[in-house]
Amino acid sequence: MATLASPDDTPMRDSTRLCETRAMGPRVPTISDVAPGVVMIDTRMADLDRFNAVYLLTGAEPTLVETGPAADAPIVLAALAKLGLGPGDVAHLVATHIHLDHAGGAGTLLPLLPRADIYVHERGAAHLADPTRLIASTARTYGEERMRSWFGDTVPVDPDRIRAVAGGDRIALGDRALEVLHTPGHASHHVALHDDATGVMFTGEAIGSHLPWADCYRPALPPPEVDVEAAIASIEAIRARNPSSLMTSHFGPVNDPGEGCERAAARVVGWSDAIRRRLDARPGADLDELTGLLEHVAAADHLADAGVPIDLARYDAIGSIRMNAAGLARYWTKRREAELEIAME
Repeated sequence: MATLASPDDTPMRDSTRLCETRAMGPRVPTISDVAPGVVMIDTRMADLDRFNAVYLLTGAEPTLVETGPAADAPIVLAALAKLGLGPGDVAHLVATHIHLDHAGGAGTLLPLLPRADIYVHERGAAHLADPTRLIASTARTYGEERMRSWFGDTVPVDPDRIRAVAGGDRIALGDRALEVLHTPGHASHHVALHDDATGVMFTGEAIGSHLPWADCYRPALPPPEVDVEAAIASIEAIRARNPSSLMTSHFGPVNDPGEGCERAAARVVGWSDAIRRRLDARPGADLDELTGLLEHVAAADHLADAGVPIDLARYDAIGSIRMNAAGLARYWTKRREAELEIAME
């Protein structure tokens, strides 16, 4: 195992390797068979390879798991055409959660897919029909310009085409079904989806992200809904189902689910504890300080996993370390306030 970076090491910030992942020329989908009857579509979101996945379940009722952002709707349609499917062939859309990189394309795609409805957790359904608050939250996180460039224009979904689900529900897809696991932590409305035909589990961001070029796991704990305990419990719930593999949205299959869940949970604990300890030692620590702390933690993680220094430009592309620092700081601050209130009763 590689030697961990010390807290004084400076993570690499150049964008050399990030630029190497950018698609050359017109954006075209990359399609991979990842399990029997399961096809992964790399939408090349923001012209980046291996950052955002949409999955197609083939069979009697072809189904998309995730939609990608609105900006990637043409890529998804091109992938379907390449696979011999027209818009009228798609029977269902299912989203693990409503964040724009996962379900932002629903309002764009559904008018073009006459048979399909979209399944989403009941707590997120209203925000597909009226994405105003979701768009505003995303703009605060990414900035207006980057949001528009990466995600496109997110439009409302016809409420009549939204199917709300909850944990324990089964989504029937003809010759297969998806069992819904409520997996909060990243977001309160997040679900994972267990395919009864293959045993694979579509994890969304319940285990965070797995960066396949580095075999590196990183948490996904953004404000305002981050819940560390729920995130750990969600990972354990996924592991307990003994899936055959994990299909992550960022990015791709993890073929050893037990190891993947163990490493993902350890990263959540590591990042969370780092922020907790710093806030205990320095209650006034600001977001810049906490971000710098997590950058060093991430650099050590990456070096341990990949054996090479981190490139923060590429590492941060799908969800910034600063966003995680803000989410964890909010979580621990609110938890401390709640504990103080209980102690004063």
